[in-house]
Amino acid sequence: MNRGKNIMLQGTASSVGKSLLTAALCRIFQQEGHKVVPFKSQNMALNSFITEEGLEMGRAQVFQAEAAKVKPSASMNPILLKPTGDSFAQVIIKGKVYKNMTAVEYHEFKPQLREMIGEIYEDLIVSNDIVVIEGAGSPAEINLRDKDIVNMGMAEIADSPVLLIGDIDRGGVFASLYGTIMLLTEAERKRVKGIIINKFRGDKSILEPGLKMLEDLTGVPVIGVIPYGSFNIEDEDSVTDRFKRSINAEGKITVEVIHLPHISNFTDFHVFETIPDVHIRYISNGDTVGNPDIIIIPGSKNTISDLKYIRESGLEKEILRAHQKGSLVFGICGGYQILGKKVLDPNGVESNMPEMKGLGLLDVETSFEGEKVTTQVEGEILFEDQNLLKNCVNNRIKGYEIHMGRTELGEDVKPFIEINKKLGKEVKYFDGAVNREGRVFGTYIHGIFDEISFTEKIIANIMKEKGLTPSSYQQISLEEYKDREYDKLAKLVKENIDMKKVYQIMEE
Repeated sequence: MNRGKNIMLQGTASSVGKSLLTAALCRIFQQEGHKVVPFKSQNMALNSFITEEGLEMGRAQVFQAEAAKVKPSASMNPILLKPTGDSFAQVIIKGKVYKNMTAVEYHEFKPQLREMIGEIYEDLIVSNDIVVIEGAGSPAEINLRDKDIVNMGMAEIADSPVLLIGDIDRGGVFASLYGTIMLLTEAERKRVKGIIINKFRGDKSILEPGLKMLEDLTGVPVIGVIPYGSFNIEDEDSVTDRFKRSINAEGKITVEVIHLPHISNFTDFHVFETIPDVHIRYISNGDTVGNPDIIIIPGSKNTISDLKYIRESGLEKEILRAHQKGSLVFGICGGYQILGKKVLDPNGVESNMPEMKGLGLLDVETSFEGEKVTTQVEGEILFEDQNLLKNCVNNRIKGYEIHMGRTELGEDVKPFIEINKKLGKEVKYFDGAVNREGRVFGTYIHGIFDEISFTEKIIANIMKEKGLTPSSYQQISLEEYKDREYDKLAKLVKENIDMKKVYQIMEE
């Protein structure tokens, strides 16, 4: 049986660029005619996605699959850890919830997953030309080495060569690269075949003497120095600077997203960053909600805890004040639940609080149940008014649901969306709610704004209400936009990495 080649990207720390460089290599290999897939044995993130089969996986492997031009599959990320608190995480194996575990429990459990990871990886390597493997954090976590299944432990399972990435933008890149290599065992050091320095700014000639000394010290060649680039590509998880900056600050319409402590699927708002007229801002504890056109309460991995945070931080009063002054309010998944009158958790699914009062902006109540909903859906907008949703009725939308709660509608709201397709099969049920005034909206559908025709109608309606004229720009789908960004990323990396050496390393 023919086997493909592999290459693994590991980093000196989290957020050094492993996910983006994995995506870049996937696109480069795809452009050069190879059938390529990404793989990460274990991902820890609150950003997740539901596949066509109804299985849950990390979004990092989704955008890497998009870069490779293949359909996302849970086999690309067989283990997903979704933190629910400081020491607990929901453990998802092969796309399905296994159980909640403490960090200690999971650490002891990891060796039992090794055989399963190997089998899934084997299926990928025999059915593709190249598998690009991503590590997690750093391979030099010497306290975790004995049970590692995602860094050098995964390189051993896959018998893969490793490229080690360091982030020069943080400072101390030579020390972090050298220190990482020196903390590896002799067998692990032999797997490191190349070094990549990422996020470089300035004149490379000034860097050259340091590169030569690093190669002499480690015996590992530096095969690439990647300049700092600006790409509008999804972040893997909440270790991002996205929440610290204002995006499209000159936009005529302002969208403010409440940055919850357990925020999940903030990729739902990626599309707003592609629309020049939209200024998007993330609101954290200590920030003041302004007078935005739209306030969005996003998804949450712990709805009750985040509702408590909104109340205790003073953001509840800020949100209600802004809404009274005219801001539209939109809740997605956990945010939808927070907008209701009550959140009930009698069985302790999410917390030890059996009941908590919601913001009361929607006449709905949510109860948490044990079975998790994970599904892709399609449907049509039901509700139409002369404000936000003018000309939106029957607009097709699609996305995915990931939630434990079930929400019941009261008399003062109307259903928002009619779902008519679920995991490819015809169905008929309602999702979400809209208040009588058409100024507060809730839905369980992640990715609802990705339907550009729907989102642009909303923006146009707000601008018309304000007497503004939309800017003229070429409208393209989010898929086309992302595809263009992947090509830009691949071009930058290809121009600054020795791809001949990469192929040579894979062959050896």
